[in-house]
Amino acid sequence: MAHSMLRALVARGHEVSVWLSRYSPDRDAYDVDGVQVVPYAARLDFAAAAKASDVIVSHLENVPAAGALARGMGRPFVALCHNTAPVIFRNVGRGSTALAVYNSLHMQAEAEGYFCEYTTSLRPAYDLVVRPPVFADDYRTTPGEHVTLVNLNADKGGHLFWELAERLPHLRFLGVKGAYGQQILRRGGLPNVEVIDHLPGEQMRDLVYARTRVLLVPSASESWGRVAAEAMASGIPVVAAPTTGLAECLGEAAIFAERADPDAWQSAVASLMEPAQWAAASERALARSKALDPAADLAAWCQAIEDLAAKG
Repeated sequence: MAHSMLRALVARGHEVSVWLSRYSPDRDAYDVDGVQVVPYAARLDFAAAAKASDVIVSHLENVPAAGALARGMGRPFVALCHNTAPVIFRNVGRGSTALAVYNSLHMQAEAEGYFCEYTTSLRPAYDLVVRPPVFADDYRTTPGEHVTLVNLNADKGGHLFWELAERLPHLRFLGVKGAYGQQILRRGGLPNVEVIDHLPGEQMRDLVYARTRVLLVPSASESWGRVAAEAMASGIPVVAAPTTGLAECLGEAAIFAERADPDAWQSAVASLMEPAQWAAASERALARSKALDPAADLAAWCQAIEDLAAKG
């Protein structure tokens, strides 16, 4: 999400740099899509760069420190919020946050409820909703034949994935290991299941979505649903758990089923093997993908940053 938003600023002619806060083997700064990336081990002067900047943006665990630095230097501070964990809002509410960016309407509503008891001076001065940008052309492909789950950890539905594969032995299943969480693997596997390693985003279209007929998203919690949005760019039907974030992301495009009801998931997957049912679901997915075009959100984001920079 953050990189897509920064790319949009670069496209508007702005100079953007990202200073990494975690160690990596890299020592020299490098460029990604016009964004300058400065590794932690580069040992360059972040404070000097921050002082020379017009706006300071941060997210996750870096918000408290970056926000304090911005306050000390008198620079506008922007916090990107990725989920509704109380610590996210608490960090934003430390004062002098010029702009809080939420990834969904439901997160914005939760933030309003959280900050209603805060004094005005500690609330974000402004807020904005930018849905995680998915550029459909980057992910569009011809769907394949597998029933797919991306990230096999328990919270993402790893146990349900294996149960469905066992219940539907005539279907081909594809499991993609996630970048985090204990992956649920089955010793010896199943003859109709293939498990592949975690992949970088730029390989998902060709190695995952081009092989997928139905995407499973049985998450216990999800503030949005980026993988689902990527799959819908190719008209891939999605069966999902009705979390608040997934419901907002998928709208009428998905088939929703409770995580604790494997019969419902089996029925939904089986129904999508019928050509007419799949075609109708695919059409809904494509329509939803079109509705999620990020152009307007990114334009609003860029304008908000430019307005803050102009105020100084």
